This record gives sequence, structure tokens and C-alpha cells, in this order.
Amino acid sequence: MPTPELNFPAAPALTQSATLRRLLYESLADLGFDPTDIYRQALQKVRLPAPAQSGRLVHDDAPLFWTTLDEITGDRDIGLHLGEVMKPRLLDVVGYLLMASADLREALQSFLRFQHILSGGFAAQMREEGEQVRLILDLNYLGVPSLRQQMECLMLLFLKLLALITDGEFRANAIEFRHSQPRRLTEHRRLYELTPCFGQPNDALLFDRMLLSRPSRTANPDLHRLLSGHAREQLGTFDENDLLNRLRYLIGIRLGDGECSLRSCASELGVRPGLLQRSLASRAQTFRDVREEVRRQRAAEMLERGAAIREVARACGFAELSPFYRAFRRWYSAPPERYRQRLRGGVAES
Repeated sequence: MPTPELNFPAAPALTQSATLRRLLYESLADLGFDPTDIYRQALQKVRLPAPAQSGRLVHDDAPLFWTTLDEITGDRDIGLHLGEVMKPRLLDVVGYLLMASADLREALQSFLRFQHILSGGFAAQMREEGEQVRLILDLNYLGVPSLRQQMECLMLLFLKLLALITDGEFRANAIEFRHSQPRRLTEHRRLYELTPCFGQPNDALLFDRMLLSRPSRTANPDLHRLLSGHAREQLGTFDENDLLNRLRYLIGIRLGDGECSLRSCASELGVRPGLLQRSLASRAQTFRDVREEVRRQRAAEMLERGAAIREVARACGFAELSPFYRAFRRWYSAPPERYRQRLRGGVAES
């Protein structure tokens, strides 16, 4: 009996702008490193595909760089030091939109609206909580927790951008990180001018709500309208970063170790559950369809790699083997062991 064919296309890889890569090259050089050599060492065991004609990078390639950077440079706080020397250059349409905004609220709304131009892995949101605002800056990666060096660098870059928009008036009340607390916090306290909280649900900046209405000296309503139209057109060309593909990606992250419901995924994607349902319905799909698709594809890929069946079940979000077996039979009309034998060209027992 032939191996069942997957009847759905593989989801395209999320992409990100090359903006941060250019900033990193400049900052590594400012710190006295050879950026080309740093990247060569970080990626020496991996052959990456050539960049797309658009110049965009594959989002999930980023951990290859950030998880080895402290070892290569010998600097356990390299993310902080890169953020310290990094210049908040306006290298893409999102940066220019921030500067053309009427006030900080419009600037942050513009960033949130077009965040997926910067990276399909962004799950940024703004929540107004009484007299305080929580700006969530989560960047998600498949199979990798929050990257300490990357996020500590990005947090400093965002602080510089927000200070630029507010003529130096922006001040953070608190900074929260998802990663665990490092051994030493001396550099964190020096550069953030406060002690961050670690092991939190999100990577976030907290600041006074009144700052949202702070007018910008660089406000330009006509330019903002023009740039918004350009950003909409640009974002529309990135099919890989559309809502459905980001949902697939998020489900892939949450399946094995977190809540994976319509409501929880909609919340993390920053949309209302009803809007997410309508978006899926417009493509003749439901949330359950998409979750099953991700589970089915993951199960087949892991079995082909030789993973243990219990490991496959857990990674697909099944706490027990029996419901996993029932689901697998529904997907492939065979139990996992027989499916793997077919993949290997073996003969299954009847």
C-alpha cells in the first residue's frame, strides 16, 4: 500500500526585514568586531539559502546567530552592548511612519499595524492598564524560547526610538523579559536605568499613559497618510506573513507546551476571536481545521526523522497516546508504526 500523500501545501517560512541585520553589522563594527567573521562563525555549521530578491530574511534563521553570539564574542552581555551603540536609523517605511506620526499613540499604533513588515514573528501589542501602558514586544520562534541577547538589544533600540519620537521625554516605569534572570545585572541597571523583571509572560515596556498624547515635533499628517498607503501595499505582498500563516506558526509553537485555543491564539495575535473566525471562514477553514493541519504535518515530519512515538504525540499536543493514535488513524488510515514502515519502504504486518 503506498504512503499517503499530504494533501496540503507546506506553510511558507515567515520572513523579516534586513533592517536589523544592517544595524547589527554597524554595531558589531563599532564594538571592534569583524561582523562578517562573527556571522561566519555563528552560521558555519549551517548552509543558509540565498536571500530572496526582495532582500528579506527567513525569520527562523535568527536564533542561529543570537544563541552563539555571547560565546563567539566572549561578552555575556553582548546584546546590551550592541543596543548601547546601536543607532536608531530609519531604514524602512515603519521607521519613517513613527517619525511622521502626530503623537506617541499614533506612532505606536502605526508600529503595531505594520509590525509584520519588520518580522512575521512579531506578536506585539499595546494594552492600556489604568494610568499605565504595557507595550508587548514578543518575538516568537519555533522550538526556541525568547532569545535573551536579541531581546535585550531590541529593548534598548525601542527605548531610543521612543525617546527620539518624544524629544527625549520617554521614560520606562518597568521592563519585563520572558527569559530567566542572568547572574549579573550591573549592565542592565546601567543601561536601562532600572532593574528589569525576568521570567515574565511577555517581553514588555511599561510607561505612563499620559505619554501617548505627547505631540511629536516631526509630525507630518500628509506624509503619514502617504507612508501608510505604501506600508499597506508592501505588507500585502508578504503572503508568508499573513494572518493565516502566522496562526499556523503560533499553533506550532503552542501545541506542545501551552494553551492552544481559538481565544488564546487570537489574543496573542492581537485580534478578536470573531475576526479570526471570519478570516478563516473566508478561506473555507475553521480554527480546528488549521490546528489539525499543523498537528498532522508535524506528526509526519517527526516520524520521518525517527522521533519516538510518545515524543511525537507530546509535540502534537496530546497528553496521552490513545487519542494520538485515534487522530493518526483518522489522518493516514494507519497507526504511526505502520506509517513509518511505509516511509522506510518496509513491509508492514497485516
